[in-house]
Amino acid sequence: MSRLLPWLTVAVLLFTAVGRAEEGEWSRFRGPNGTGISSATTVPATWTEKDYNWKVKLPGVGHSSPVVWGQRIFVTCGNAETAERTVLCLDAADGRPLWRHDYPSATYAQHPDSGYASATPVVDGGGVIVTWTTPAEVTLLALSLDGRQVWRRNLGPFIAVQGSGSSPIICGDLVVLANDQENPSLIPGHKKNPPEPIGKSSLIAVDRRTGRTRWTIDRPTAFSSLSTPCIYRRPDGRTWLIFTSTLHGITLVDPATGKIDWELDQKFVDRCVSSPLVAGDLVFAGYGAGLRATRYVALRLTSPTHPGAPAVAYEIPRAVPLVPTPVASNGRLFCWTDDGIVSCLGLANGELIWRQRVGGAYYSSPICVNNRLYCIAKNGEVVVLAAADKFQVLARVPLGEPSFATAAVAGGVMYLRTRSHLFSLGGAGKADSPTARRGRGG
Repeated sequence: MSRLLPWLTVAVLLFTAVGRAEEGEWSRFRGPNGTGISSATTVPATWTEKDYNWKVKLPGVGHSSPVVWGQRIFVTCGNAETAERTVLCLDAADGRPLWRHDYPSATYAQHPDSGYASATPVVDGGGVIVTWTTPAEVTLLALSLDGRQVWRRNLGPFIAVQGSGSSPIICGDLVVLANDQENPSLIPGHKKNPPEPIGKSSLIAVDRRTGRTRWTIDRPTAFSSLSTPCIYRRPDGRTWLIFTSTLHGITLVDPATGKIDWELDQKFVDRCVSSPLVAGDLVFAGYGAGLRATRYVALRLTSPTHPGAPAVAYEIPRAVPLVPTPVASNGRLFCWTDDGIVSCLGLANGELIWRQRVGGAYYSSPICVNNRLYCIAKNGEVVVLAAADKFQVLARVPLGEPSFATAAVAGGVMYLRTRSHLFSLGGAGKADSPTARRGRGG
């Protein structure tokens, strides 16, 4: 029994912390349950090069975001020439490497904006889990906090023209992955001869401790989904896993059984890239192509005040993102589009409060720290806005290199990843520096 106690403790902590960050933790893509919210008060609104705690060159390039557990930062990299994958653990205090593992691979065709390190790791007290794909294999790998391999799974081939990007999450004692792949024959209007390869799509959960499959949901999808699932804890104490994908829309799965409890009857007909976002009893999700989503819905989940099956509460008709995931804070929903238009909406009803163009192009998702929005443009410029009913640009700070990654915040420190560097910013006393006071208008 004593050998199981650490894992039971981790499961309890994760379950009780859904939707809020514990000090020193940013355990998955966009932090606590993918909300992108931090209450840290020691991250400055604006800064210069001299304000960084440290900046390190990474041993490869990539678009994945960093994750943090205690004093350890985990990040993945890829070699653009050989496709070798790297899992790296850094000391949060000074950025020095604690351990590194390299995994050989082979190059293959994918979208020019994709890469060999696109999926963000997930971490807990038992270690870190990473995933990557090749045409021959979907790899799911678990390492301990000190870098020992715990288990490794080959989930079979991966077929998708544009590559992969969905990140794993942890739900209690499960590791969950959306393994959506392409089936060209299901794409509306698609006509090609000879027939193209068909990917085998699934939602899969494996045992966090052993890597053994606990359940699999096989289902056809037209496109590979790049979205990362999240968790909703129901008023009756049960939990739903929330996935989005082409042909299935929004899917709610019971993690205990692997059974689909509910699915949106208005299917999504194009690519799902941004991740579902839970805010109260609403979940936001959409699909599209190009630079914006075609459709974006707010789904009302079962609650004491809204009994019965989930239903669409409202839709956001325009200026909604395809790639960046929105952020909800203090009764507002902030949507940041791929082409640099930001909207502030009423969370309860979707009514527009303001909409402004900030410019730039974005793959990063905004996060909200101490009532400020931070989002990194593809050219590496960090745009900082007030998360308020009035539009206000607080800062524009260049990182000096392109970035597709989303920032992480843990222990009062923000970690910013560019294509080949990682930056540490903020911490005790940092937000009260002269530079930070100027950013607040002080």
